[in-house]
Amino acid sequence: MNKLTATIATWSTLPLRLVLGAIMIAHGAQKVLGVSGGRGFSAWIAGQPPFDFMRPAWFWLGVAAFSEFIGGMMIVIGLYTRLAAFLIACTMATAVFGVHFRNGFFLSQGGYEFALALLGIAVSLMIIGGGNASADQKLR
Repeated sequence: MNKLTATIATWSTLPLRLVLGAIMIAHGAQKVLGVSGGRGFSAWIAGQPPFDFMRPAWFWLGVAAFSEFIGGMMIVIGLYTRLAAFLIACTMATAVFGVHFRNGFFLSQGGYEFALALLGIAVSLMIIGGGNASADQKLR
C-alpha cells in the first residue's frame, strides 16, 4: 500500500492532476452518464473495441469508461495517484495505438496528439505520485 501512495513533495503535480483529472472526468462522464453529447454507458459498451483481442468487448469498454471517470476523480484529489494514472495511461495508450494512430499526428484530422499528451501526463504522475496537496500525501 505504501508504494501506491508514495509521492515526491512537489507542487508541480497539482496542475497536472487538475488538468488530467478534469479532462478524464469529462470524457468518462460522456461514456458513463451520457452527458454533454455522450452516448451513455449502455451504448458505449455495445460498441467495438479497438483491438480484436479485447474480448468480451463490453468488459474492456466498461473498464475504459470507468478508468476515465473514476480514475479522473482519483487523480484530482490525488488518491492512489499512481494506480489511477496507470489505468488512464493504459486507456490513453489504447486510444493512441488502437483508435487515432492511423489518422496521423494532428488532432484536426482525428490524430493522436491529444491522447499522446494525456498519456504523457499520466506517465509523469505514475513516476512522481500525487505530490503536495494530494490525499496520497495525507495517507502517508
